[in-house]
Amino acid sequence: MKAKPTLYSVLDLALVSKNNSLQQTYINVLELAQNAEAFGYTRYWLAEHHNSPNIGSSATSILVGYVAAGTQTIRIGSGGIMLPNHSPLIIAEQFGTLATLYPNRIDLGLGRAPGTDRETAQAIRSDFMQAAQSFPKEVDKIQRYFSADNSSSKVRATVAEGVEVPIYILGSSTDSAHLAAKKGLPYAFASHFATTYLKDALAIYRKEFKSSKELQKPYVMAGVNIIVADTDEEAQSLSTSLIRMIVGIFTGKRDKVQPPIPMNDELREVMQNPQVHQMLKYSFIGSKATVKAKVKEFIAETDVDELIAVTNIYDGKARVHSYKLFAEIMKELNL
Repeated sequence: MKAKPTLYSVLDLALVSKNNSLQQTYINVLELAQNAEAFGYTRYWLAEHHNSPNIGSSATSILVGYVAAGTQTIRIGSGGIMLPNHSPLIIAEQFGTLATLYPNRIDLGLGRAPGTDRETAQAIRSDFMQAAQSFPKEVDKIQRYFSADNSSSKVRATVAEGVEVPIYILGSSTDSAHLAAKKGLPYAFASHFATTYLKDALAIYRKEFKSSKELQKPYVMAGVNIIVADTDEEAQSLSTSLIRMIVGIFTGKRDKVQPPIPMNDELREVMQNPQVHQMLKYSFIGSKATVKAKVKEFIAETDVDELIAVTNIYDGKARVHSYKLFAEIMKELNL
């Protein structure tokens, strides 16, 4: 075993594929989590998004409970809860309850973005911008509600006090790196879509990190897009669903995840678009050998403690197979 094994985890958006019902999507979520547990993944996180027809993880804490109930050992959490959308008190109550039901298995990842468009963010919470600017103070509130010392306060989350729920700070720019470092909390960077500031954010976090009772030294997670198949050609075909999903984001024409097609010149040209190319910078697509080489290089460049893999493809079985092959890659790299 190498000196510092790199942990590997799953980030899921409960993607809704064309011709799949929402109920079937949730069945697939649980099946993937159960397989991830068997494959040796450390944690399974669900991301909060709203008003998107291809994403089913809107009621994130409910899905966390559903997945925790159907698994045994894998950690389940949020990647993340978009805190400005919520009352810190309610989030503490929800995750305190989850961690009481599933001890030592629940993570709380917190982000400051809305996870949606401006109009929907306003519909969720009319003072969203003010709440987003108060993100550091809102995190303070969460920590206070989980503290056993809060038992003497007038406002309490009684189901959360003294309950063990690790808090992670999520980021897609450099802002949250400063906060995670200052508070001595683990830091998860969304490099599966926000690639530009990854190295700057990690450098800031590591340089400014102050140890805390939660964490003695920096702990870094990085999101990466992973699509592994038996051949490079098959993986490239599976990736066409992701490429068309990204085009839908840029054009404002969001739709359910489309079936894969053979890679063609038109899609290759789309991938060379500067915006698309930048977004896919940390996307490792191909056979086991191809992806293993790319992942090894990424770990060497970033020295991350944990990779959290995002596999946005159409077919549930192909998705499970990709995560199986990725687990094999990580086990081989950790030898």
